[in-house]
Amino acid sequence: MRLTDLFTRTLRDVPAEAELASHQLVLRAGLVRPVAAGIYALMPLGLRVMHKLETILREEMDAAGGQEVRLPVVQPADIWHATGRWFSFGPALQTFSNDAGREFALGPTHEDVVAMLALREIGSYKQLPQLLYQIQTKYRNELRARGGLVRMREFTMKDAYSLDTDFDALDVVFERMVAAYHAIFRRADLDVVQIEADSGAMGGKDSHEFVLEHKQGEDSFVRCDACGYAANIEKAEFVLPDIEEAGLDPVQKVATPDCKTIQAVADFVGVPTVQTLKAVFFVREFAREFAREQHQQPDQFVFVVIRGDLEVNEVKLVNALGGGELRAATDEEILAVGAVPGYASPLGLGDDVLVVADRSVEAGQNFVAGANEDGYHLTGVNVPRDFQPGIRADIAEAFDGARCGRCADGTLRLQRAIELGHCFKLGTYYSDRVGITYTDDTGAEHPVVMGSYGIGLERLLAAIIDTHHDDWGIIWPVSVAPFDVHLLTLGSDDRFVEVAAELYAELRAAGLDVLLDDRKESAGIKFTDADLIGLPLRLAVSKKSLAQDSVEAKWRAARDRQMVPLAEVVGWAQERFAGG
Repeated sequence: MRLTDLFTRTLRDVPAEAELASHQLVLRAGLVRPVAAGIYALMPLGLRVMHKLETILREEMDAAGGQEVRLPVVQPADIWHATGRWFSFGPALQTFSNDAGREFALGPTHEDVVAMLALREIGSYKQLPQLLYQIQTKYRNELRARGGLVRMREFTMKDAYSLDTDFDALDVVFERMVAAYHAIFRRADLDVVQIEADSGAMGGKDSHEFVLEHKQGEDSFVRCDACGYAANIEKAEFVLPDIEEAGLDPVQKVATPDCKTIQAVADFVGVPTVQTLKAVFFVREFAREFAREQHQQPDQFVFVVIRGDLEVNEVKLVNALGGGELRAATDEEILAVGAVPGYASPLGLGDDVLVVADRSVEAGQNFVAGANEDGYHLTGVNVPRDFQPGIRADIAEAFDGARCGRCADGTLRLQRAIELGHCFKLGTYYSDRVGITYTDDTGAEHPVVMGSYGIGLERLLAAIIDTHHDDWGIIWPVSVAPFDVHLLTLGSDDRFVEVAAELYAELRAAGLDVLLDDRKESAGIKFTDADLIGLPLRLAVSKKSLAQDSVEAKWRAARDRQMVPLAEVVGWAQERFAGG
């Protein structure tokens, strides 16, 4: 490829909206161009990287026993109704109706379609196991598309789906896919961390994420400094500090003027924040059609009680509630149930108010809580003597410095990260809803056991750049670089152009991908663009190099330059690329 023919251009200035290095560099190097918020056009250089990634993914999926398929982006609503996810998936599901009024969704994932296909195709144990995969466009109606290629609305995903006879077989393919994912990330030169995760809207009970540590990452996870246990904050298990047991104090009302925060109440009463109760109010919302199907009210007020030093994790709370969407309750909604904002208490509320208590509430004694009266709190509050929660669950968010819930000896350390891949043990979640079964060799009927495995390609591309760059530009790993060699002509002398053209042809004939910068630009501009685009090897043909019958060679990841004899440079480059 000649740069004069390339349909792209580099940018000198950093786009104002770009914060992540990857976002800045994909724009400046001309890999992508924005079309709308969260929607990008892949330019020739970017698409070449994507093709390299697709090759790696296909090779590893094929090696794991996968069969490639292509599933539709447009999916009929009845498939999603059958699995129960049309309403529970949330606002990320982009829906629309055709002229006949039939509802559809733009596929954010394909478990539902695979479940429908399995229902039609699978009947006998002789047809199992199966491992299907695709590399396909997805669409998610992200409320806040940001981070360039990290959180997009339209994106490409490698998603795979396993169908097995039982959970033991699922465990086998799950571990095989985990190994394949580690191989993929190694080939992309990424050092990922495998962590336990929440399954969320995907269904099932067990899942693992593969994350890249990144100080600007939008995800958080904790890792034990003793046993190595790692999990995202929606899943992390931690041990509450031991609290010395004492006799139960009577409930007493005390005046606490102008004390509307946990810290203010604790300071005024003279107790640590661990001895206070925090009230947090939500409204659990459903689409009205879903509420009617489930015989529930469209909105449900939720009164959450948690120890004062802890924070509520909304994902854990949604799981404890069994689904739905949460929003913060308004002061008017809080007052309507008999609670007083800033002084709220679970004591004395009507039976129609759902109270959800974190496990920390039962682990302590003699708490200070609101009195549902402006300017007053209660001391000596205890569960279950003084109030009975409708739901008891672990809904607290793990925090830096918490004791590890696995070994109890280590300390959890909070880290920021970018999620790159996710493996789910779906189990019979979809089979139970859709009725996917097979018959064994005795004629007995059993549910098909499923797994789901996904990697976002644009996000993977961004992670590679975030990991491999410097102040001047991208430093592509050889395995995914859009071209192997960046060949520059420095000067307009016919001799330079002729030598570069011959070298270009010889390198390509030797099996190397070459980008020839044949523009009539200064050496400074060409060197700057070469560093920005970041191809592994830069070769420069100049007056100085030809005076020595040589070519100036520089590896993008190194600082040193060297002169390589013109007659040897093709073999020299071949040998080094072959050696990795």
